[in-house]
Amino acid sequence: MITDTEIKIKGFEALVNTFGQVNAERFISLIMREPFDYTKWQRNLWDDKTIAQISQAASELRRKTE
Repeated sequence: MITDTEIKIKGFEALVNTFGQVNAERFISLIMREPFDYTKWQRNLWDDKTIAQISQAASELRRKTE
């Protein structure tokens, strides 16, 4: 199990790799500024995908990162 600090570091690195530093910081400020219900968001995140499609995408991502 990794520490909370390691999770924060890896999370920020993922944001920077995806958005660049300025937009990663902008993303964080948007999340902190607006009320955000992660549970509600997560429930609706995959509405347009089947379980099989989600599983296939996860398998492909795992293969790429091994």
